[in-house]
Amino acid sequence: MHTALECIPCFVRQALEAARFVTDDPGIHERLVREVLRATAEMDLSQSPPMIACRIHRSLRSMTGVTDPYNRAKEAFNRMALAMYEELEMATASSADPLDMAVRLAIAGNVIDLGVNGTLTEAQARASLDNALDEPLCGDTADFRRAVESARNILYLADNAGEIVFDRLLVERLGSHKVTLAVRGGPILNDATIDDAKAAGLCDIVKVIDNGSDAPGTVLGECGDEFRRAFAGADLIISKGQGNFETLSDELANIFFLFKVKCPTIANHVGLPLGSHVLLPSEAGRMRDERLLKERV
Repeated sequence: MHTALECIPCFVRQALEAARFVTDDPGIHERLVREVLRATAEMDLSQSPPMIACRIHRSLRSMTGVTDPYNRAKEAFNRMALAMYEELEMATASSADPLDMAVRLAIAGNVIDLGVNGTLTEAQARASLDNALDEPLCGDTADFRRAVESARNILYLADNAGEIVFDRLLVERLGSHKVTLAVRGGPILNDATIDDAKAAGLCDIVKVIDNGSDAPGTVLGECGDEFRRAFAGADLIISKGQGNFETLSDELANIFFLFKVKCPTIANHVGLPLGSHVLLPSEAGRMRDERLLKERV
């Protein structure tokens, strides 16, 4: 998949965008970008891109003294999504297939990713959600439905603020009594934390935990014990976003990945065009389905 070397231009862009969230002073912008370039040169580039991004953003937070540079942006996208929620909830509930519509809206919400597009506007995010049902869904919702129905313990891995509000549409249709939702353990980009889960109202309907890590993905070796127990004990894991896909696609677990394809490397890896809305089972999930089909024959 990605190599960290390929992602260095993205890391530099993120550093500049994060600096601009903190201050308007171009002198400070230049100093921070130079520091990030120096720090990147000294890093082990064999690590996964989410892990490199994690270390770079830790350095940025240390240099600026700002714990969460993206806080205002996260709050703005949460407000935008919450303003749309009631209408989308009614439309989902009255649709011919509420689960299918909820899946589509949850994936459409994955456009709210400031790691990929730091200049994303609320208008652009709204347009993506308005067009969600017109986008073809690359994946088998029947397989997903069977996995949900047979699972007794579902771990839902959230991705970004704002997006997490649309995740609620799906979580409510999975059976909230059997869902645990996981967010990041600390601020990174515009990824969702406990505060965003509270803003979305998810803490009122499901158990919410943090994964103990501030990586923009799920690096199991960096995660806390509670999260790793939840991961190991889940019948089904629903994983949102490219960062989670990058870090978990080789795990032997029953995972469905839900994300929007936003970069050429991921597009090549999954064999789908940029912009595709993806519902993709893990290799372990595919093996399980094949075994079940054989048992029924």
